[in-house]
Amino acid sequence: MQGSNSPNGSPPHDNFDAAEQDSRMQRFLKGVEWLGNLLPHPVILFVWMSVFLLVLSAVLSYFGVSVIDPRPEGASGRSADGMIEVVNLLNGEGLARIVENLVTNFTGFVPLGTVLVALLGVGIAERSGMISAALRGLVLNAPKKMVTFTIVFAGIMSNTAAELGYVVLIPLAAVIFHSLGRHPLAGIAAAFAGVSGGYSANLLLGTVDPLLSGITQEAARIIDPAYTVGAEANWYFMMVSTFLISGLGYFVTEKIVEPSLGEYNPSDADDPSVLDTKAEQVSAIEKKGLIWAGISMLVFCLLLAWTVVPADGIFRNAETGLVSGSPFLKGIVVFIFVFFAIPGYIYGKITGSMKNNQDVVDAMSHAMSSLSIYIVLVFFAAQFTAFFNWSNLGSVMAVSGATFLNDIGLTGPFLLIGFILICAVVNLMLGSASAQWAVTAPIFVPMLMLTGYAPEMIQAAYRIGDSTTNIITPMMSYFGLIMAVAIRYKKNTGVGTLMAMMLPYSIAFLVGWIILFCLWVFVFGLPVGPGSETFYPAR
Repeated sequence: MQGSNSPNGSPPHDNFDAAEQDSRMQRFLKGVEWLGNLLPHPVILFVWMSVFLLVLSAVLSYFGVSVIDPRPEGASGRSADGMIEVVNLLNGEGLARIVENLVTNFTGFVPLGTVLVALLGVGIAERSGMISAALRGLVLNAPKKMVTFTIVFAGIMSNTAAELGYVVLIPLAAVIFHSLGRHPLAGIAAAFAGVSGGYSANLLLGTVDPLLSGITQEAARIIDPAYTVGAEANWYFMMVSTFLISGLGYFVTEKIVEPSLGEYNPSDADDPSVLDTKAEQVSAIEKKGLIWAGISMLVFCLLLAWTVVPADGIFRNAETGLVSGSPFLKGIVVFIFVFFAIPGYIYGKITGSMKNNQDVVDAMSHAMSSLSIYIVLVFFAAQFTAFFNWSNLGSVMAVSGATFLNDIGLTGPFLLIGFILICAVVNLMLGSASAQWAVTAPIFVPMLMLTGYAPEMIQAAYRIGDSTTNIITPMMSYFGLIMAVAIRYKKNTGVGTLMAMMLPYSIAFLVGWIILFCLWVFVFGLPVGPGSETFYPAR
């Protein structure tokens, strides 16, 4: 063909451009990895940030930095002169306050107790094997045409049990795809996309919901000391998001990722024995256990509905008769505990994985032991949040930021989209959802509240940004584990390879989720959760 020297007839510069684009992408991904590696461990990060905050409070207080309090006269926490001044925490009074409240800052930090209680129940269900069996049964019994969708969906649902999706589902997805004659890395990608890219979506409330809502509540109280945010704050939006992410994950796997991987070559395997691995079917005793566990879940849900659905239900709000502000919503963490604990125990008794009460105690103990690093992180995050609140830096930054946004006219969807994108970028370098939100919530929640948006809606926007870039950052705590699984099937897999493979999911999830969010909030005006407000103050 004239003008072409390539075998397939395409111009030589096309190949050059493609190679140049790949090179740029690799440089970008390596740059992200390099920047992330510069950051210390989140615990150390909170220590240094707390120290910096204390010094900054002293400097700004010395120069008399203050802003006009936008709250009306007589509002709780408003000073008599109507000004918000930065408080020095490095003088005698400030240091005494720090010493006196160091322990109560930790024990009174809302996310701590709620997460611990919820995880006790999830720990029983996980240790008994119920969740693992349910995931295997869901994926292995799916029709071939629905395997990809089911794997992504199962990945999202696995987030109720912390790391189970990473440890069980992702290796299982590789085995299933290979057994179907498909590329095992496509199975890993689909499962990884569901588990990590869809981290915030779920049909059920899990341990991440009380964790984030507790941090949001602490941040909201910088502006409104009486404000409460429940674990169910984003439930409606996240339930619908489950199907959106499952559908997008299916599309990206089938139409983009798997075709780009090409046909799998067994000689690429680092460990050829892995190709002989077979997916373990759910046994008869496990099926029996799942049936009875499911029946117990149904009975529990019916009993709970009996206390909430009738107008005179005992768990409805005694003053208004509504579900909003009711004991049901305020105590939802307790119901999460029971929802997992009872079926988990029943499953364990039937299958023999739990023979006595000691096994139940061991399961809860094991769940607590897995939280050791989280508890350390929470201690320092609680101090940082308290210092931020005491110094009034959060209020000063919120008022200044809100004034700036109003002055430039940035409101509505563009404001929230910008916030989502900021969270997505920060997540590339600070992969822990709790650590990132503990850092950013005291700044953005008050600021966006003053521009007219409710904390519950702000939290939903944050969760989009936090989830969608999990799958393309080496800072995500399980990224190394995913790499290890991928290398077993393709020995030359590198960090850049995995990140590039997951990038289409990240882009699709981010764009699709933003569109859903804007339609949900700004077009249809739907609440993101039971009793959740969209605007602040409520209109």
